[in-house]
Amino acid sequence: MSLHNFLYGIYPYIALTVFLLGSWLRFDREQYTWKSDSSQLLSKANMRLGSNLFHIGIIAIFFGHAVGLLTPHSVFKALGVSDMAHQMIAIWAGSIFGGMCLVGGAILWLRRIFNRRVSATSRGSDKFILTWLLITLIIGLSTIPVSISHANHNNPGVMIALAEWVQSIIYLHPDPSLLNGVDTIFKVHLFFGMTVFLVFPFTRMVHVWSAPFGYINRPYQIVRSKRFR
Repeated sequence: MSLHNFLYGIYPYIALTVFLLGSWLRFDREQYTWKSDSSQLLSKANMRLGSNLFHIGIIAIFFGHAVGLLTPHSVFKALGVSDMAHQMIAIWAGSIFGGMCLVGGAILWLRRIFNRRVSATSRGSDKFILTWLLITLIIGLSTIPVSISHANHNNPGVMIALAEWVQSIIYLHPDPSLLNGVDTIFKVHLFFGMTVFLVFPFTRMVHVWSAPFGYINRPYQIVRSKRFR
């Protein structure tokens, strides 16, 4: 078996299995670690700006990828969205929200690495996952000039191939050959993106699972000052 077939035919299922099973096991066995470990009390400098930009950007990118890659091609056609219009929407949305995420992520990364108080209380996994996400994001942004070049040549073929490959994985009939003609930068981005799912259960990112369910009605955090002790 070639490395290409392994990375884009088997590795996605390894990553998704660890993602789902690992998240469930962590919730079942280590609920005290199921948290975001906020460091705001240690240092508020640029925390809100960086966090807001990062989270808005990454949420928009996630749902943009989900809709763009998982929606069948026929559905876009039925809605009157041409292939080139679809590609231009992806380019503009990726540029805007990717830029927001990159700025916010860079602020958070610099804070976590170079702020002594925050860095001292950070786990290795905290620094690793933020670094990995930023690398994944930078590679993703690097695909935009390539996509623009494809658009200038009126060629949506790579975008369609990527969507068909993702759908082949989801529908359990993986077809790595769909990526044979895809630019290398997209394949590297796919590998880094899949690895995010692989390491997800072992990082603070697991608190994302709680966002749709527990965040709206969560209680306030009570913080007592030392002077009142």
